[in-house]
Amino acid sequence: MQKIVIIGGGAAGFFAAITCTEHNPTAKIIILEKGNQVLQKVKVSGGGRCNVTHACFDPKELTKFYPRGKKELLGPFHQFMTGDTMLWFEERSVPLKIEADNRVFPQSNSSQSIIDVLMEEVEKNKIILKLGHRVEDIEKGDEQWKISTNKEEFIADKILIASGSNTKIWELISNLGHTIVPPVPSLFTFKINDVRIKEIPGISVPNATVSLIDSKFESNGSLLITHWGISGPAVLKLSAFGALFLAEKNYQYSVKVNWLSKPLSSVLNKLKILKKENPKKQLIVKSVFKDIPKRLWEQLVLASEIKQEQRWADISNKRLDNLANQLTNTIFNAYGKATFKEEFVTAGGVDLKEINFKRFESKIHQNLFFAGEVLNIDAVTGGFNFQNAWTSGYIAGKSMSLP
Repeated sequence: MQKIVIIGGGAAGFFAAITCTEHNPTAKIIILEKGNQVLQKVKVSGGGRCNVTHACFDPKELTKFYPRGKKELLGPFHQFMTGDTMLWFEERSVPLKIEADNRVFPQSNSSQSIIDVLMEEVEKNKIILKLGHRVEDIEKGDEQWKISTNKEEFIADKILIASGSNTKIWELISNLGHTIVPPVPSLFTFKINDVRIKEIPGISVPNATVSLIDSKFESNGSLLITHWGISGPAVLKLSAFGALFLAEKNYQYSVKVNWLSKPLSSVLNKLKILKKENPKKQLIVKSVFKDIPKRLWEQLVLASEIKQEQRWADISNKRLDNLANQLTNTIFNAYGKATFKEEFVTAGGVDLKEINFKRFESKIHQNLFFAGEVLNIDAVTGGFNFQNAWTSGYIAGKSMSLP
């Protein structure tokens, strides 16, 4: 009988344990969790609804959402994909739904549905769950592994590390000869203190283009103005792909926002036409672009050195140039980050060059497996990090089930 120890009571570890027992019912599997609760990230994901995966069904397209791990995940996604994840839960009486933005949630709108089915599968497959077991040492023997916790020791034929971004476990992995890429935050909002947005938190635009000055990083999508600066899918995606660049900058950086995702020339032409058509109207009274809310329009108009009472006919070409620039080329100086708590993710972890992605097994030690965010893999928000957990957990679990 194979003895397998899984370090980490999260989505990847649970999925690996369940997959392993389904392929090898005689295996004895123990999950070690340092806390007194499991699946806490599942619980808070998606505002408590759990963004299970994303309705992207092409492996190559799916990899584009991973700033780190894009190349390595292509093969694994051909083995276990988003559709497989959806089928797995639906076959176990957890119906899912695809929302307008292609994020996938349980129809119950409660993460507890996902937690319950995973716990039921653990119990049904007689997987042993040990809470309050903080792993303090991992030793490689001639044939087996010894795992020491704060409470007892375990001997295993195979081990899977699925502990997420746990620096203590990364230290133990490093002691085993693996390289750990230093962690940096991956999903966060941009902290900005600027008069143009300071008084209008809660305002959003549907399709802005955001880029980091002096870099190749650019993203577009919905943008939200917050009390701290700017957030929303466009910013979070940019923070993920620019994570290493921003860390090197020590989070002192400049951001360019094109609120309309349109060229300056076309915006300027429209403003000149509007000037001819509305000479007697006050420019500030109403936004002339449907995607720019009135309160944001007012701030951008004032920032263009256009006075509140001025009519279109009174606006000089220079001021129109200023306004077109504000609409398509707003520059903000950012001075830090605010973590996106619901989807807390870090870049960093076990170096991907040291992993066999056909099995999610170490190239350095046989029978040592990894799954989830303990690896240097991360994604943008939208269910992609969970899909990495399901895919890596499934393949690692299936691989561990073999003799």
